[in-house]
Amino acid sequence: MSIIEHVVLFKIKDETEQGKVNVLLNNINGLASLESVLYLTAGAVIRTKSPISNFTHMLHGRYKSKEDLNAYTVHPDHQHLVKENAPIFDDIMAIDWVADNDPTPLSLLPGSAIKLTVFKLKDNVPKEVQAEILGEIKGISGSGVQQMTCGEVFSARAKGFSLASLAVFPGLKEMEATVGKEQHVNPQKQKVEGNLDGVIVVDYVVP
Repeated sequence: MSIIEHVVLFKIKDETEQGKVNVLLNNINGLASLESVLYLTAGAVIRTKSPISNFTHMLHGRYKSKEDLNAYTVHPDHQHLVKENAPIFDDIMAIDWVADNDPTPLSLLPGSAIKLTVFKLKDNVPKEVQAEILGEIKGISGSGVQQMTCGEVFSARAKGFSLASLAVFPGLKEMEATVGKEQHVNPQKQKVEGNLDGVIVVDYVVP
């Protein structure tokens, strides 16, 4: 099985009533019952480090194929939800990639902490260098990490970001313990950062 990681980052307008936000998140999480969805969670992010937007919320889903992801995308329930709530979105970005391993368990326990890192490469970075960068990202490991996947982004709504990684920790405490160590945010700085045009880091805890 080659798991598809699907992440949507969105910023909700500041003036939006909290009640509307709660209804939106409940409805998004309700999409987990769709047949094509292996796992889905949505909620507020802990923090965002981003050069393009201060994202406020995140959706993370898992699918067994690109076809199943597409089935979810075009499903009437999903389409209706997106259309109905479009007025309260200030910004939105989708990041999809084929996981380099099959993460287990597929469903994350409530309280699990996620560190999403998305990389934007400079123009004209050769394919062999891209492969080397991806290899460096794949080589990241550290204490407290329960799962980690990474891959090349194939979503058309990724704002030019082309590589992504997702690290899962048992909880916020374990994720916070890595702050300052940098191995999950800027792997192998000398080899990677020189080819980067931007990095987004989002921390999220599964509700």
